Amino acid sequence: MSALVPVSDSIWVVAAPFSFFGLHIGSRMTVIRLRDGSLALHSPVAVDTPLVADIDALGEVRHIICPNSFHHLFAADAVTIWPQATLYGPRALQRKRRDLTFQATLGEPLPAALASDFEAVSIAGSLLNETVLFHRDSGSLIAADLIENFPSCDHAPTRWYLKINGALGQPTWPRAMRALYWRRDLARTSIERILAWPVERVILAHGEIIEGNARDALRQGLAWLR
Repeated sequence: MSALVPVSDSIWVVAAPFSFFGLHIGSRMTVIRLRDGSLALHSPVAVDTPLVADIDALGEVRHIICPNSFHHLFAADAVTIWPQATLYGPRALQRKRRDLTFQATLGEPLPAALASDFEAVSIAGSLLNETVLFHRDSGSLIAADLIENFPSCDHAPTRWYLKINGALGQPTWPRAMRALYWRRDLARTSIERILAWPVERVILAHGEIIEGNARDALRQGLAWLR
């Protein structure tokens, strides 16, 4: 099982293996300590007992965030481990996962419990139904499927897929998945709002975290939408 890796004074990440139709794209959970000392888990992954203990040592988990309609596979496990936490998800996911009890809707405006630490943009015109978060104190943009970032890849089929789809060696969104943006004009408006934030790093679910010139990398990675 992967371990907690610090990204800033208040953010840790957990990388986990994940396959999608045989492609080795991995996944990442972000753990954020909020100003009140509580923890938020963004895009939960599978956790084992030692990792749960490491997370609990950082603070009390009070927020479990499913950022879009697809990053929810381990939400039920997280709720079982941390039953005191509020579960957040977009309305589309709440309709999809009737078996889960969502105490709050993720979207704009953010629920009050998150609003003091984050700014948010819900990406319009996309079937992903994702809301991305900007953590003010660390300058971190926290997203799931906004872009992917694979400078290299050791798994041959995944490497071929990324190369064919223009997603190997540069942060972007693979061509094969761009049809999920059914209204690019609406999405562009959302993206311009995101690019106005003073982003210092981009934490994403698939691929490597982007540090240094993060906003420029984000702008280039989303240029296909413009």
